[in-house]
Amino acid sequence: MDNTEQHIASAFDRDLDAIQGMLMKMGGLVENAILESANSLENRDVELAERVRDGDKDIDALEEQVNEEATRVIALRAPTARDLRTVMTVIKISANLERCGDYAKNLAKRTTVLAEIPPVSGADVSVKRMAREVQLMLNAALDAYIARDADMAERVILQDEDVDKLYNAIFRELLTHMMEDPRNITPCMHLHFIAKNIERMGDHVTSIAEQVIYLVTGKMPDDARPKKDKTPFMDGGS
Repeated sequence: MDNTEQHIASAFDRDLDAIQGMLMKMGGLVENAILESANSLENRDVELAERVRDGDKDIDALEEQVNEEATRVIALRAPTARDLRTVMTVIKISANLERCGDYAKNLAKRTTVLAEIPPVSGADVSVKRMAREVQLMLNAALDAYIARDADMAERVILQDEDVDKLYNAIFRELLTHMMEDPRNITPCMHLHFIAKNIERMGDHVTSIAEQVIYLVTGKMPDDARPKKDKTPFMDGGS
């Protein structure tokens, strides 16, 4: 490699390090948003819910910054095929993180409504457990990206089945509460939307793990993971 090529390579590495730093900062903000939105629900903390909603702007801004810098690197550095794969993986991971942030914001929005309604026994704890599971998945997926560890990413994908099982258990729990007392119908509808949003976060974290596997191996996982969500309820919506 001559001096010019070395300079281009080192410049690309510096740019990529900067972009990956933004991505990890974004991931940390999303993890925090997931936990704080669940805490705001459990404690009916409207102020904390409002902070989660406001904080989503920072997540959105970082995604935009990642995209701008990644596009600039592609245009200026003419990365090799492997390096280009890394840049494209970063872009796709940031998009999944942004969607997780949106779902955390949606959870916080519904908390402000639920704060005015008597709580449904045990449901908030179940939802928080599910959110914690997704946050741990996300933490592991980001660790797998940093370590370029496909096996760790594969374990994250398998872990999403546990999230789906938790979602289905919450769904059955909410149905029981609604059948026992019609006054529970409104809060249970909101709680179902929240649980569905958390389940969708798990799907986006799974997508992040799949991108890590693609980055490391050059191939996407062979078989699509079968979904365990068979509930006939309404869509979770954003």
